[in-house]
Amino acid sequence: MPYRRTTFSKFIIDDQRRRGGGDTNLTALLNDVQTACKYIGTAVARGTLHPVANPLCGEPDAPPSGSPTPPSTNVHGEVQKPLDLIANEIMLRTCEYGGQLCGMASEEMDEPYAIPAEYPRGRYLLLFDPLDGSSNLEVNLTVGTIFSILRAPEGVEEPTVADFLQPGTQQVAAGFSLYGPADMLVASFGAGVHGFTMDREIGAYTLTHPDMRIPEAACEFAINASNERFWEPPVRRYVEECTRGRTGPRGQDFNMRWNACFVTEAYRILTRGGVFLYPRDVRPSHKPGRLRLLYEANPIGMLVEQAGGVASTGRERILDVQPTDLHQKVPVILGSKAEVERIVAYHAAHDRGEDAAFHAPLFGTRSIFLDTGTTPHA
Repeated sequence: MPYRRTTFSKFIIDDQRRRGGGDTNLTALLNDVQTACKYIGTAVARGTLHPVANPLCGEPDAPPSGSPTPPSTNVHGEVQKPLDLIANEIMLRTCEYGGQLCGMASEEMDEPYAIPAEYPRGRYLLLFDPLDGSSNLEVNLTVGTIFSILRAPEGVEEPTVADFLQPGTQQVAAGFSLYGPADMLVASFGAGVHGFTMDREIGAYTLTHPDMRIPEAACEFAINASNERFWEPPVRRYVEECTRGRTGPRGQDFNMRWNACFVTEAYRILTRGGVFLYPRDVRPSHKPGRLRLLYEANPIGMLVEQAGGVASTGRERILDVQPTDLHQKVPVILGSKAEVERIVAYHAAHDRGEDAAFHAPLFGTRSIFLDTGTTPHA
């Protein structure tokens, strides 16, 4: 029966009880985050009917206070769409007043956001990408929100940038929302990954995907193939082997996907397996990678690992990367364990100068994995 379904709010309470006690501040913060996602989902669903309507007030808004007037660019040089700014404002306003946070940081803001003086301070830090994949809005494709929760250092009430620079292993919780045919919220609190679907009849995210696990078998990979000429040899090697299909060294056919929205790619990995690659390449501006460590790679990396997968830069576990900058970018390769470990092994062999030759005419070398059932060791 519908009234017996487990809502997101109930699941948080039950999960904390199972683990030995509740943290009311974390519960309240997660509830604020889900409320923000509901507001953002409402704004996205309006599409071009009300392109800059803010659901917090129900009418078109001026740009958020302190934010640049569109058209503008964020710290990454990306054009900010009106809904980018609206989503950012929604997250700030929904989460700032509850007393659980002492600071927030957003992909859309150059510096951390200070909690207004009239609100109490809490022990947590919230980092978020308010509207991931916003370029998809123009063609009515899925977009989402990504969030990461950290504990503030002891005694800190007015956090500086340095207080946010914690490795992904320090995350208390992480997750993302999807605004698509069905709105969803996928989250981990450190013990598994669980998916919740919006039940519009009651206005609540309800548990539909408990204990999500990334399938071991993989026959899909996701990469922007238009950048092939810039890839490093290990990535070229992997993609070449996949595209050769049954006649190649892998002995099976692969499908290639690319949605240009990280949360959509992550959700597909969680439900269908495979691997997602946004690697570094030879262009100077892309060598550090393209995805943001604190707002994207760390939270999605946590979910992938909690679901039994692997998240790597190609040379290092993502969650072990020590951040040095609030908007630091990293390469991202994540998904089914065996596939990511294969790619990591290719990077290691390349860095040691031990690349074996492909049979492919472009590369003239062959794979170090001749047996399609071989699992590499990173």
